[in-house]
Amino acid sequence: MKRFTAFALCLALCLGLLAGCGGNNAQPSSPAAPAPESGSPAPAEPAAPSEVKLDKLKVYFVPSREPSEIITATEPLKALLKDEMKKEGYDIGEVEISVGTTYEAVGEALSAGTADVGLIPGGTYVLYDDGCDVILTATRDGLSKDFDEAKDWNDGKATEASDKQAVSYRALMIAGPSAKGQELVKKVNAGDALTWDDLAGANWSVMGSSSPAGYIYPALWLQDRYQKGITDLPNAVQADSYASAFARLASGQIDVLVTYADARRDYAERWNTEFGRSASIWDETGVIGVTAPIYNDTVSVSKTSPIMDDALIAALQDAFINIGSTPEGKEVIAIYSHNGYQKAQSADYDNERAAQKLIQELSAK
Repeated sequence: MKRFTAFALCLALCLGLLAGCGGNNAQPSSPAAPAPESGSPAPAEPAAPSEVKLDKLKVYFVPSREPSEIITATEPLKALLKDEMKKEGYDIGEVEISVGTTYEAVGEALSAGTADVGLIPGGTYVLYDDGCDVILTATRDGLSKDFDEAKDWNDGKATEASDKQAVSYRALMIAGPSAKGQELVKKVNAGDALTWDDLAGANWSVMGSSSPAGYIYPALWLQDRYQKGITDLPNAVQADSYASAFARLASGQIDVLVTYADARRDYAERWNTEFGRSASIWDETGVIGVTAPIYNDTVSVSKTSPIMDDALIAALQDAFINIGSTPEGKEVIAIYSHNGYQKAQSADYDNERAAQKLIQELSAK
């Protein structure tokens, strides 16, 4: 009996050990990764989501400078944008940069979806906001001069950049070295108010009707003071760029141009080397009118582009902000006097909408 009991206990123990070994080899009720064998590599991490591949990203600029100058200056943007978008998960085959023939042409390209991204003024954006969305606003270096009164700009000293960043700028009406131009400057510097006849007797250069500094805000300035618009000026012609306007101002073909503050900084050297003047641009020109501040340029995207969606917009915002924070990026975007970018929303440009509305009303008269 004792022998039988001992045998039974031994048999039960062996069966228990076998069951335990079998349990280690059985499949668990829920999946689990097997332990790596000694000396074998650790299991790979889960694969990251694959990059979004885009054959082409089409970026358009407005012709506020000579198109060839813009194309040359922005060439490095292609690589910078591709690199930054790569970090955001986008593999872009080609960044295509174009300069529109007019401000309106860029707005129309965005609306049609033939442009994906446009660096455009606020005025152009609100004119075409049915077809494009603003995603960023440019920041700029402030200026050493920022006065409400025109004569305060005319101290004969060059306007310099300041280290203070600005989200707005002004438009200036600048008179040149012609007899009529100097007559207007002399009157302003004496503290005398210009009459409508003074202005109507001058030859003017303006930009396209959606340009804030080159048309919209000067038109509002005229409306506020004289209840007149640019279309009421008997001798106003549209220039294809600010460079050609300054060339005409230097030659005396025009007496007054309208431009951003202070565009003379960008043409001070060419005033002598290309435009044939011997004296300084600061000595030969004078400000005769200053507008209210204008909200800065935009980076806008097409609503109808086949590649545009919320994820791409977020990636573009981060990419442009990062580009604007590097020395290489700042050098590229300096062509438009941009120093960086911050995220924007449509409501930021409500004042521009009011300005556009007034311009349309004035044009309809």
